[in-house]
Amino acid sequence: MEWVIKIGGSLFPKKAIELANALKGQNCLFVIGGGGFANLIRKYDKEIEFSKDVTHETAIDSMDILAKLLNDKLAFTEISYTIEEAKSISDLNKIPIMICSDILKENEPFAHSWDVTSDSIAAYIASLLDAKLLIATNVNGIYTKDPSLSGAELINEIDVNKLLTFDESSIDLMLPTLLIEYGLDCYVVNGEYPERVLSIMNNENKDSFEYTFIHNE
Repeated sequence: MEWVIKIGGSLFPKKAIELANALKGQNCLFVIGGGGFANLIRKYDKEIEFSKDVTHETAIDSMDILAKLLNDKLAFTEISYTIEEAKSISDLNKIPIMICSDILKENEPFAHSWDVTSDSIAAYIASLLDAKLLIATNVNGIYTKDPSLSGAELINEIDVNKLLTFDESSIDLMLPTLLIEYGLDCYVVNGEYPERVLSIMNNENKDSFEYTFIHNE
């Protein structure tokens, strides 16, 4: 597979389904964010403080739930539980949608923390597949500060090492460290516009819209 496409939970359901349909026939794998389910777990954790192990596990369960729901609405995808299964599905010209819980329990690649979300998990899956990584979210990319605040500016391109000093933005806090560890570049783009995702994947007309490219040195 050439690409791992992380479809942000913020796009679910309608925008996520529209984006996935637009990518039919592409050589890629989908990782789905946990969306509102994961946000509720984070909210409850702030109120009561559950163990890190259980919040980590249930947030990943949220990803699995949305992956299954998304797959239910698509005719050209198939759920995958392992990397080998994902490759077999891709060989059948279908797009695998990754259920991440089993592979993460087996390998435990991260410390259990809210610093790790589906962004980092998608980077881990991309490293196992030796694939390119694109994160589709509900904003145009990474900003100098919260994009809802006055004066926020989009960052078109940034060295991954500079991101190590950022607070959580449209990507999670662990992602820059993992991109360095895995030697990955990453695109962050607004998935509400599927044509932008396709343009990046096909390396066409990338100067006609905003996005962020994170590169290793």
